[in-house]
Amino acid sequence: MLQKSALALRQLLLALLLATGFQSALAAEGMAQPVGDPVIEARVNKLAEELRCLTCMGQSIADSQSSFSTDMKREIREMVRTGKNDKEIIEFMVQRYGDFVLYRPPVKSTTWLLWGGPFLFLILSLGFLVMKLRKRGSQVATELTESEHQQAAQMLGKRESDRT
Repeated sequence: MLQKSALALRQLLLALLLATGFQSALAAEGMAQPVGDPVIEARVNKLAEELRCLTCMGQSIADSQSSFSTDMKREIREMVRTGKNDKEIIEFMVQRYGDFVLYRPPVKSTTWLLWGGPFLFLILSLGFLVMKLRKRGSQVATELTESEHQQAAQMLGKRESDRT
C-alpha cells in the first residue's frame, strides 16, 4: 500500500515537472528572440522604452510580455536591421498605431487635453476646495435648545446602554 502511494506521488511529481518544462518552452517560443548583436539590442530596447504597449496600456513594450509587444519588438528589430533610423521607426509606429503608442506624445491640438488635463483638474479641485472652506467658515453654529439637549442626552444614553 505504501509502495503504491509512493509510486503515485513520484508519477505526479514527474508529470508536474514535465508540464512546467513544456510551459516554459512554449513561453520562450513566443518571445522575441534577440539577434545577439548588442548594438542592435540596445537600440531595440531604447525604442521599446519609448513606445506603449496597446494591450497593457500602462507598460512600455520593453516591460510587457504580451504577444502584441513581442510582435512590436520583432518589427523594430527588423527595421533596425534594414538600416532605418530611430526617427523613421517611431514615425512608422505612430502612423500605424497613432500618437497613443508614444509615452511622450507631442503637444498638438489633438493632445492638448492630455497635457493640460491634469493641471486643469488641479486648478478646478483647488477652486472647489477654497469655495467649500469659505462657505464652511461663514456658517454660524446655532445653539441647541434645552429640549434638544435632553433629546441628545437620551439618545447618547441609549447608545451607551446598548453597547454594554
